[in-house]
Amino acid sequence: MNFVDEATIRVQAGNGGHGCLSFRREKYVERGGPDGGNGGRGGHVWLVVDPALNTLADFRVARKYRAESGEGGAGRNMTGRSGRDLEVRIPCGTVVHDVDTGELIGDLTEPGQRQMVAEGGRGGLGNTHFKSSTNRAPRKTTPGIPGECRHLRLELKVLADVGLLGMPNAGKSTLISVMSEARPRIADYPFTTLHPNLGVVRVGRLQSFVMADVPGLIEGASEGAGLGIRFLKHLSRTRLLLHVVDIAPIDPSVDPAGEVRAIAKELRKFSAELADKPRWLVINKIDLLADDERTAARRELLGALDWDEPVFEVSAATGEGTEALAQAVMRELEERSAPQELSGL
Repeated sequence: MNFVDEATIRVQAGNGGHGCLSFRREKYVERGGPDGGNGGRGGHVWLVVDPALNTLADFRVARKYRAESGEGGAGRNMTGRSGRDLEVRIPCGTVVHDVDTGELIGDLTEPGQRQMVAEGGRGGLGNTHFKSSTNRAPRKTTPGIPGECRHLRLELKVLADVGLLGMPNAGKSTLISVMSEARPRIADYPFTTLHPNLGVVRVGRLQSFVMADVPGLIEGASEGAGLGIRFLKHLSRTRLLLHVVDIAPIDPSVDPAGEVRAIAKELRKFSAELADKPRWLVINKIDLLADDERTAARRELLGALDWDEPVFEVSAATGEGTEALAQAVMRELEERSAPQELSGL
């Protein structure tokens, strides 16, 4: 299934049923009076989070959703049946906006979470409702109210604890495949990754975290170069960023430090909040350098960047250093979540 992270749909709630105009007509009953019932309520439209879904691909085909309308009232003071609500299944992490007003309707991140996006119309009133001591034979009814109609934009932001970012071919996809059970597409050409990949990294028997790999960035991404910054929104929910850099690029003219600075610049252009997230440097492809060359390359890189965040050296191809990286990330995430847990006691 193709990954789709944006979709637009139209939702129409059910209309309310009309009120009934009726008088009791029964043998041996004189002046039976009004007995028209009210109309039933129209069905609501709900968005419901389904943890089994991980894409908005279903909305590429089905774009219109309509709930059932209420039935009209009937004689003998019978109220019409209310329309059934419609539940539309969406994946975790879906943000819902109203296209016409720009209003943020909801940010649905918990399995089973529900959000009403279109309210069903109320049923109309039958003539029984209008009888009084001075109006014993009312012929007045009201129609049902139309259900709410909305044009919605669904935007999926994947839920992950850790996000990988870096230039194309920095080794992000290989790294997530080694550290988790994710199986992204891997090849020796740029932009192999065309959509975000998620993987669960298991550190201990009861310790794990979710890692996300997004398509590589290049300088000018905020102006639409390469794949642009379309997928950077998927990193906005992460608590920690791992900036993967190729320490042994095939092209000797490539400057790893310059690539790191270029991506940091694109992050700031996209979101100040994202740029301020903790970002660790992961020096990849160390297996391609001898020990003395590795030490010199690391010294040169860190000297050019004036880096003050944690630095790790790994080889995604051989797995060297990945276990230490996973352990450090797990400790960091546990430390970050500990104050929140204590404050909730």
